[in-house]
Amino acid sequence: MKNEKVYDEVADRLVLGENISQTASFVVSGAADAGIVALSLALSSNMKNKGRYIEIPAGEYPPIQQACVVLKSSRQKDTAGAFLNFIKTPAVTELFRTYGFDVPTGSTPR
Repeated sequence: MKNEKVYDEVADRLVLGENISQTASFVVSGAADAGIVALSLALSSNMKNKGRYIEIPAGEYPPIQQACVVLKSSRQKDTAGAFLNFIKTPAVTELFRTYGFDVPTGSTPR
C-alpha cells in the first residue's frame, strides 16, 4: 500500500486480524469490505466465489519463504522423511502451484 501511495489514505480504517485466517473470515463475513489475504485462501473453495481478488505482484513485497524440515530429535524420522518425499512429488508441487505458491525446482534435503 505504501508503494502504491494509498496507505496514508486508509491507515486509520485498517483492521488487522490475529492471523491470515481471521483476516479472511472478516472479508467473507462482510465485517471488512476488503482484505489482504494469502492467494491460497483467495483461491480456496471457502472464498473462491465470495467476491473477487487481485493478485499483488510478487515484486511489490519481500518473498515469504517457507520450509519443511525433519527435526534431529524426531522419533519418527522414517515417517517424516516419507512426508518430505511426498511433498516434493509432481502432484503435490502442482497442487501448491494451483493455490498460488511458487515452488522452487531441484530442492534437496539438508
